[in-house]
Amino acid sequence: MEQLQEIDNDKIITRNESPRSKQRRDIVYKILANKSAIVGGVLILFILIIAIFGPLIAPYDPVAQDMVNKLQPPSSEHWLGTDHFGRDILSRLIHGASITLLVGFLSVALGATVGVFLGIISGYYGKRTDSIIMRFMDILLAFPGILLALAIVSVLGGSLLNVIIAVAISSIPIFARIVRSSTLSVKKLEYIDAMRALGASDRRIIFKHIFPNVTSPLIVQATLSIATAIISASGLSFLGLGAQPPTPDWGAMLSDGRNFLYNAPHVALFPGIAIVIVVVAFNLLGDGLRDVFDPKTKD
Repeated sequence: MEQLQEIDNDKIITRNESPRSKQRRDIVYKILANKSAIVGGVLILFILIIAIFGPLIAPYDPVAQDMVNKLQPPSSEHWLGTDHFGRDILSRLIHGASITLLVGFLSVALGATVGVFLGIISGYYGKRTDSIIMRFMDILLAFPGILLALAIVSVLGGSLLNVIIAVAISSIPIFARIVRSSTLSVKKLEYIDAMRALGASDRRIIFKHIFPNVTSPLIVQATLSIATAIISASGLSFLGLGAQPPTPDWGAMLSDGRNFLYNAPHVALFPGIAIVIVVVAFNLLGDGLRDVFDPKTKD
């Protein structure tokens, strides 16, 4: 009797569950079952905790100089050693995590916002509007992302804000093309024609019915784009066009360390490892989410 009652309760819960809730639950289960998503998510969560609580857990002031102890190797006092100004590398990496993630998230958020808007407008209205927007996107795609960002920062000037703007602009075409492709597929469905027949406005159709159906590839691309944005931002900082000294930026730290590769390789080694870990984490999460949202892409 108890077993029958438990089975009946499960049937009642399943029966009362809405299709959208069931879909969300299935997605969560698939993510938890995906090793790449779990490993990447755990790494990103760890880095986020470091970025948020960095000022509280950093052992030293990241900009305080100690010329007496410059270029010291890793020790019990300085776990990752010191740089050419005697600054603690571990403290600078901890504080730099927030800057790196800030650039990655903000640049992708800005690029995705503009790209999604242009992609939906292009795919939904088509014809001349589609042609104009896509030709402009093709012009941007003709340049490699890092070169386009470099050209933009060179014009705007070197600063953290300009790096975010430059990386965001270079990521717009990718989001625009992905959303346009999804919009072209969704707008051909019968229920979209039914909504038009019922007198629904274009705005309602776009935001109420089309946009929710293009979020899956958008989430995957946004996750992967964060990794690309971090690499681009670190590259610009490496060239001296990003955050200005003494800001503890990982790309700038890597640039400073290249002058001491022979006598103090740790100065460049640890910032490089930090960048690799963050990029790999977002790529693992992105690959896992891609497998979850589009199982056909799995080998």
